[in-house]
Amino acid sequence: MTRSQPGPGPRPRAALAMSQEAAAAVLDRESLDALAAVCDLALPVLDDLTTPAAVAVLADVDVLVTGWGCPPLDESVLRSAPRLKAVVHTAGSVRHHITESCWERGIEVSSAAAANAVPVAEYTLAMILLTGKHVLERARDYRTSRSRDEWLGTPRTVGNFRRTVGILSASLIGRRVIELLRPHDLDVLLHDPYVSETEAAGLGVTPVGLDELFARSDTVSVHTPLLPETRGLVGRRLIESMRPGAVLINTARGAIVDQDALAEAAAAGRVRAVLDVTDPEVLPPQHPLWECDNVLITPHLAGSQGNEWRRLADLALAETARWASGAGFLHPVRRERAAIQA
Repeated sequence: MTRSQPGPGPRPRAALAMSQEAAAAVLDRESLDALAAVCDLALPVLDDLTTPAAVAVLADVDVLVTGWGCPPLDESVLRSAPRLKAVVHTAGSVRHHITESCWERGIEVSSAAAANAVPVAEYTLAMILLTGKHVLERARDYRTSRSRDEWLGTPRTVGNFRRTVGILSASLIGRRVIELLRPHDLDVLLHDPYVSETEAAGLGVTPVGLDELFARSDTVSVHTPLLPETRGLVGRRLIESMRPGAVLINTARGAIVDQDALAEAAAAGRVRAVLDVTDPEVLPPQHPLWECDNVLITPHLAGSQGNEWRRLADLALAETARWASGAGFLHPVRRERAAIQA
Protein backbone atom coordinates (compact mmCIF):
# COMPACT_ATOMS: atom_id res chain seq x y z
CA MET A 1 0.00 0.00 0.00
CA THR A 2 1.41 3.37 -0.97
CA ARG A 3 0.59 6.74 0.39
CA SER A 4 -1.65 8.89 -1.74
CA GLN A 5 0.47 11.87 -2.69
CA PRO A 6 -0.39 13.72 -5.91
CA GLY A 7 2.99 15.04 -6.90
CA PRO A 8 5.30 17.06 -4.72
CA GLY A 9 3.48 18.54 -1.78
CA PRO A 10 4.26 19.77 1.71
CA ARG A 11 6.81 17.71 3.59
CA PRO A 12 5.24 15.37 6.13
CA ARG A 13 5.46 16.34 9.76
CA ALA A 14 7.20 13.75 12.00
CA ALA A 15 7.70 13.30 15.72
CA LEU A 16 9.63 10.84 17.87
CA ALA A 17 7.70 8.71 20.39
CA MET A 18 9.87 6.53 22.63
CA SER A 19 11.78 6.68 25.88
CA GLN A 20 14.51 9.27 26.17
CA GLU A 21 17.03 6.47 26.67
CA ALA A 22 15.94 4.67 23.50
CA ALA A 23 16.13 7.85 21.45
CA ALA A 24 19.64 8.62 22.70
CA ALA A 25 20.81 5.06 22.00
CA VAL A 26 19.28 4.48 18.56
CA LEU A 27 19.14 7.92 16.94
CA ASP A 28 22.43 9.79 16.89
CA ARG A 29 22.85 13.27 15.45
CA GLU A 30 23.56 11.94 11.95
CA SER A 31 20.35 9.88 12.04
CA LEU A 32 18.29 12.83 13.25
CA ASP A 33 19.73 15.02 10.49
CA ALA A 34 18.84 12.36 7.91
CA LEU A 35 15.29 12.20 9.27
CA ALA A 36 14.98 15.98 9.19
CA ALA A 37 16.07 15.92 5.55
CA VAL A 38 12.86 14.11 4.53
CA CYS A 39 10.41 15.35 7.20
CA ASP A 40 9.71 18.38 9.27
CA LEU A 41 10.86 16.89 12.55
CA ALA A 42 9.26 18.05 15.77
CA LEU A 43 11.38 17.82 18.89
CA PRO A 44 11.78 16.99 21.75
CA VAL A 45 11.23 13.23 22.04
CA LEU A 46 7.76 12.33 23.33
CA ASP A 47 7.79 9.72 26.09
CA ASP A 48 4.36 10.71 27.44
CA LEU A 49 1.70 11.33 24.81
CA THR A 50 -0.84 12.85 27.19
CA THR A 51 0.92 16.05 28.28
CA PRO A 52 -0.25 19.39 26.84
CA ALA A 53 3.09 19.76 25.02
CA ALA A 54 2.76 16.32 23.45
CA VAL A 55 -0.85 16.92 22.44
CA ALA A 56 0.22 20.13 20.73
CA VAL A 57 2.87 18.25 18.73
CA LEU A 58 0.54 15.39 17.84
CA ALA A 59 -2.05 17.76 16.44
CA ASP A 60 -0.23 18.15 13.12
CA VAL A 61 1.90 14.99 12.95
CA ASP A 62 1.69 12.81 9.82
CA VAL A 63 4.15 10.10 10.86
CA LEU A 64 5.42 8.90 14.22
CA VAL A 65 8.88 7.38 14.51
CA THR A 66 8.57 5.10 17.53
CA GLY A 67 10.95 3.04 19.62
CA TRP A 68 11.34 1.17 22.89
CA GLY A 69 9.22 2.80 25.56
CA CYS A 70 6.61 4.25 23.22
CA PRO A 71 3.27 4.51 25.06
CA PRO A 72 0.28 2.69 23.53
CA LEU A 73 -1.27 4.55 20.61
CA ASP A 74 -4.79 4.10 21.89
CA GLU A 75 -7.98 5.87 20.90
CA SER A 76 -7.36 8.84 23.19
CA VAL A 77 -3.89 9.39 21.73
CA LEU A 78 -5.18 9.04 18.19
CA ARG A 79 -7.85 11.66 18.86
CA SER A 80 -4.97 14.05 19.56
CA ALA A 81 -3.34 13.08 16.25
CA PRO A 82 -6.03 13.52 13.58
CA ARG A 83 -3.49 13.67 10.73
CA LEU A 84 -1.46 10.61 11.75
CA LYS A 85 -1.16 8.23 8.80
CA ALA A 86 1.94 6.15 9.50
CA VAL A 87 4.11 4.71 12.28
CA VAL A 88 7.74 3.72 11.69
CA HIS A 89 9.13 1.62 14.53
CA THR A 90 12.90 1.64 15.17
CA ALA A 91 12.78 -1.74 16.92
CA GLY A 92 11.18 -5.14 16.36
CA SER A 93 7.81 -5.94 17.89
CA VAL A 94 4.99 -3.39 17.61
CA ARG A 95 2.63 -5.32 19.88
CA HIS A 96 3.22 -3.06 22.85
CA HIS A 97 2.14 0.20 21.22
CA ILE A 98 0.15 -0.48 18.05
CA THR A 99 -3.45 -0.94 19.16
CA GLU A 100 -6.60 -2.07 17.41
CA SER A 101 -7.51 1.60 17.09
CA CYS A 102 -4.48 2.10 14.84
CA TRP A 103 -5.62 -0.64 12.47
CA GLU A 104 -9.18 0.67 12.48
CA ARG A 105 -7.87 4.12 11.55
CA GLY A 106 -5.97 2.56 8.62
CA ILE A 107 -2.60 3.75 9.89
CA GLU A 108 0.30 2.19 7.98
CA VAL A 109 2.91 0.52 10.17
CA SER A 110 6.53 -0.41 9.53
CA SER A 111 9.00 -2.17 11.80
CA ALA A 112 12.76 -2.64 11.94
CA ALA A 113 12.26 -6.30 12.91
CA ALA A 114 14.24 -7.43 9.86
CA ALA A 115 17.22 -5.41 11.04
CA ASN A 116 16.90 -6.64 14.62
CA ALA A 117 16.74 -10.24 13.41
CA VAL A 118 20.32 -10.05 12.11
CA PRO A 119 22.23 -9.98 15.44
CA VAL A 120 19.82 -12.48 17.06
CA ALA A 121 20.48 -14.93 14.24
CA GLU A 122 24.23 -14.29 14.46
CA TYR A 123 24.16 -15.01 18.19
CA THR A 124 22.20 -18.19 17.57
CA LEU A 125 24.61 -19.41 14.91
CA ALA A 126 27.57 -18.71 17.18
CA MET A 127 25.98 -20.65 20.04
CA ILE A 128 25.08 -23.60 17.80
CA LEU A 129 28.69 -23.92 16.66
CA LEU A 130 30.25 -23.25 20.08
CA THR A 131 28.05 -25.76 21.88
CA GLY A 132 28.66 -28.29 19.11
CA LYS A 133 32.37 -28.16 19.99
CA HIS A 134 31.55 -28.15 23.72
CA VAL A 135 33.59 -24.95 23.95
CA LEU A 136 32.17 -23.67 27.24
CA GLU A 137 32.71 -26.91 29.14
CA ARG A 138 36.13 -27.59 27.65
CA ALA A 139 37.30 -24.04 28.33
CA ARG A 140 36.18 -24.42 31.96
CA ASP A 141 38.06 -27.71 32.27
CA TYR A 142 41.15 -26.20 30.64
CA ARG A 143 41.12 -23.32 33.11
CA THR A 144 40.99 -25.82 35.97
CA SER A 145 43.59 -28.32 34.72
CA ARG A 146 45.94 -25.90 32.91
CA SER A 147 46.79 -28.76 30.58
CA ARG A 148 45.56 -29.97 27.22
CA ASP A 149 43.13 -32.84 27.05
CA GLU A 150 43.79 -35.95 25.03
CA TRP A 151 42.46 -34.44 21.84
CA LEU A 152 42.81 -37.63 19.81
CA GLY A 153 40.48 -39.22 22.31
CA THR A 154 37.77 -36.61 21.82
CA PRO A 155 34.36 -38.34 21.81
CA ARG A 156 32.52 -38.48 18.51
CA THR A 157 29.66 -36.63 20.17
CA VAL A 158 31.83 -33.50 19.98
CA GLY A 159 31.95 -31.45 16.77
CA ASN A 160 29.68 -29.89 14.18
CA PHE A 161 29.97 -32.24 11.21
CA ARG A 162 26.52 -33.57 10.28
CA ARG A 163 24.98 -32.57 13.57
CA THR A 164 21.21 -32.15 13.48
CA VAL A 165 19.81 -28.71 14.28
CA GLY A 166 16.10 -28.27 14.92
CA ILE A 167 14.51 -24.88 14.31
CA LEU A 168 11.28 -24.23 16.18
CA SER A 169 9.34 -21.76 14.00
CA ALA A 170 10.28 -20.21 10.68
CA SER A 171 9.81 -16.73 12.06
CA LEU A 172 11.79 -13.80 10.70
CA ILE A 173 14.68 -14.74 12.98
CA GLY A 174 14.21 -18.47 12.44
CA ARG A 175 14.50 -18.02 8.69
CA ARG A 176 17.61 -15.91 9.11
CA VAL A 177 19.17 -18.65 11.25
CA ILE A 178 18.34 -21.22 8.58
CA GLU A 179 20.05 -19.01 6.00
CA LEU A 180 23.19 -18.66 8.15
CA LEU A 181 23.32 -22.42 8.71
CA ARG A 182 23.46 -23.24 4.98
CA PRO A 183 27.26 -23.08 4.52
CA HIS A 184 27.80 -25.54 7.36
CA ASP A 185 27.70 -29.34 7.24
CA LEU A 186 24.56 -29.57 9.34
CA ASP A 187 21.22 -31.31 8.89
CA VAL A 188 18.43 -28.81 9.61
CA LEU A 189 14.93 -29.79 10.73
CA LEU A 190 12.03 -27.37 11.01
CA HIS A 191 8.78 -27.46 12.91
CA ASP A 192 6.32 -24.79 11.87
CA PRO A 193 2.67 -25.66 11.21
CA TYR A 194 2.33 -22.65 8.92
CA VAL A 195 5.10 -23.79 6.54
CA SER A 196 4.20 -26.20 3.74
CA GLU A 197 6.46 -29.02 2.57
CA THR A 198 7.09 -27.09 -0.65
CA GLU A 199 8.15 -23.98 1.24
CA ALA A 200 10.31 -26.04 3.58
CA ALA A 201 12.06 -27.56 0.58
CA GLY A 202 12.72 -24.06 -0.70
CA LEU A 203 14.29 -23.18 2.65
CA GLY A 204 16.48 -26.27 2.44
CA VAL A 205 15.11 -27.86 5.62
CA THR A 206 13.23 -31.03 6.50
CA PRO A 207 9.77 -30.39 7.97
CA VAL A 208 8.94 -32.52 11.01
CA GLY A 209 6.43 -32.68 13.82
CA LEU A 210 7.16 -31.10 17.17
CA ASP A 211 7.91 -34.40 18.91
CA GLU A 212 10.26 -35.49 16.15
CA LEU A 213 12.09 -32.16 16.21
CA PHE A 214 13.05 -32.64 19.86
CA ALA A 215 13.74 -36.37 19.61
CA ARG A 216 16.05 -36.12 16.59
CA SER A 217 17.93 -32.86 17.11
CA ASP A 218 21.34 -32.39 18.69
CA THR A 219 20.42 -28.72 19.10
CA VAL A 220 16.95 -27.19 19.23
CA SER A 221 16.74 -23.43 18.70
CA VAL A 222 13.50 -21.70 19.75
CA HIS A 223 12.23 -18.87 17.55
CA THR A 224 8.48 -18.94 18.04
CA PRO A 225 6.66 -15.81 19.25
CA LEU A 226 5.08 -15.86 22.68
CA LEU A 227 1.36 -16.39 22.14
CA PRO A 228 -1.27 -17.97 24.40
CA GLU A 229 -0.83 -21.25 22.54
CA THR A 230 2.99 -21.20 22.74
CA ARG A 231 3.28 -20.34 26.45
CA GLY A 232 4.93 -23.40 28.02
CA LEU A 233 5.14 -25.08 24.61
CA VAL A 234 8.57 -26.54 25.36
CA GLY A 235 7.42 -28.55 28.34
CA ARG A 236 8.72 -31.42 30.42
CA ARG A 237 7.77 -34.14 27.94
CA LEU A 238 9.67 -32.51 25.07
CA ILE A 239 12.69 -31.72 27.21
CA GLU A 240 12.86 -35.28 28.50
CA SER A 241 12.67 -36.59 24.92
CA MET A 242 15.85 -34.75 23.87
CA ARG A 243 18.98 -36.71 23.06
CA PRO A 244 21.52 -37.09 25.89
CA GLY A 245 23.74 -34.01 25.85
CA ALA A 246 21.50 -32.15 23.39
CA VAL A 247 21.32 -28.35 23.57
CA LEU A 248 18.27 -26.11 23.93
CA ILE A 249 18.82 -22.53 22.73
CA ASN A 250 16.18 -19.92 23.51
CA THR A 251 16.43 -16.41 22.08
CA ALA A 252 12.66 -15.96 21.78
CA ARG A 253 10.78 -15.52 25.07
CA GLY A 254 11.44 -17.21 28.39
CA ALA A 255 7.84 -18.22 29.02
CA ILE A 256 7.87 -20.57 26.01
CA VAL A 257 10.07 -22.99 27.99
CA ASP A 258 9.21 -24.85 31.20
CA GLN A 259 12.24 -23.61 33.12
CA ASP A 260 11.72 -25.91 36.10
CA ALA A 261 11.75 -28.98 33.85
CA LEU A 262 14.79 -27.64 32.01
CA ALA A 263 16.63 -27.01 35.29
CA GLU A 264 15.97 -30.59 36.42
CA ALA A 265 17.21 -32.05 33.12
CA ALA A 266 20.27 -29.80 33.10
CA ALA A 267 21.14 -30.52 36.74
CA ALA A 268 20.97 -34.23 35.96
CA GLY A 269 23.39 -33.72 33.06
CA ARG A 270 20.88 -34.90 30.45
CA VAL A 271 20.71 -31.68 28.42
CA ARG A 272 22.58 -28.42 28.00
CA ALA A 273 21.08 -24.99 27.37
CA VAL A 274 21.79 -21.47 26.18
CA LEU A 275 19.21 -19.00 27.43
CA ASP A 276 19.27 -15.38 26.32
CA VAL A 277 15.74 -14.94 27.69
CA THR A 278 14.14 -16.15 30.90
CA ASP A 279 10.85 -15.74 32.71
CA PRO A 280 11.15 -13.47 34.56
CA GLU A 281 14.11 -11.43 33.46
CA VAL A 282 16.17 -11.55 35.63
CA LEU A 283 15.72 -15.00 37.18
CA PRO A 284 15.47 -14.99 40.99
CA PRO A 285 18.91 -15.44 42.61
CA GLN A 286 17.91 -18.82 44.03
CA HIS A 287 16.68 -20.28 40.74
CA PRO A 288 18.43 -23.63 40.11
CA LEU A 289 19.32 -22.72 36.51
CA TRP A 290 21.99 -20.36 37.88
CA GLU A 291 23.74 -23.35 39.47
CA CYS A 292 23.88 -25.50 36.31
CA ASP A 293 27.38 -25.50 34.82
CA ASN A 294 25.95 -26.76 31.52
CA VAL A 295 23.57 -23.79 31.16
CA LEU A 296 24.71 -20.44 29.79
CA ILE A 297 22.41 -17.54 30.71
CA THR A 298 22.98 -14.20 28.98
CA PRO A 299 21.12 -10.95 29.74
CA HIS A 300 18.88 -10.65 26.65
CA LEU A 301 21.83 -9.39 24.63
CA ALA A 302 21.27 -11.23 21.35
CA GLY A 303 19.18 -8.39 19.90
CA SER A 304 20.59 -5.11 18.64
CA GLN A 305 23.00 -3.39 20.99
CA GLY A 306 25.85 -0.90 20.72
CA ASN A 307 26.83 -0.20 17.12
CA GLU A 308 24.05 -2.53 15.93
CA TRP A 309 21.49 0.15 16.84
CA ARG A 310 22.62 2.02 13.75
CA ARG A 311 21.20 -0.79 11.60
CA LEU A 312 17.80 -0.19 13.20
CA ALA A 313 18.02 3.54 12.63
CA ASP A 314 19.09 3.15 9.01
CA LEU A 315 16.17 0.85 8.21
CA ALA A 316 13.67 3.15 9.93
CA LEU A 317 15.06 6.18 8.12
CA ALA A 318 14.86 4.40 4.77
CA GLU A 319 11.26 3.43 5.48
CA THR A 320 10.36 6.99 6.44
CA ALA A 321 11.92 8.32 3.25
CA ARG A 322 10.04 5.78 1.14
CA TRP A 323 6.75 6.66 2.78
CA ALA A 324 7.37 10.39 2.45
CA SER A 325 8.02 9.92 -1.27
CA GLY A 326 4.77 7.99 -1.73
CA ALA A 327 6.56 4.68 -2.44
CA GLY A 328 5.15 2.85 0.58
CA PHE A 329 6.92 0.69 3.12
CA LEU A 330 9.35 -2.08 2.22
CA HIS A 331 8.87 -3.69 5.66
CA PRO A 332 5.19 -3.25 6.48
CA VAL A 333 3.46 -4.85 9.43
CA ARG A 334 0.12 -6.26 8.30
CA ARG A 335 -2.89 -6.27 10.57
CA GLU A 336 -3.64 -9.91 9.84
CA ARG A 337 -0.09 -10.95 10.81
CA ALA A 338 0.46 -8.63 13.77
CA ALA A 339 -1.15 -10.98 16.31
CA ILE A 340 1.25 -13.87 15.56
CA GLN A 341 4.46 -11.87 15.19
CA ALA A 342 6.94 -11.59 18.02
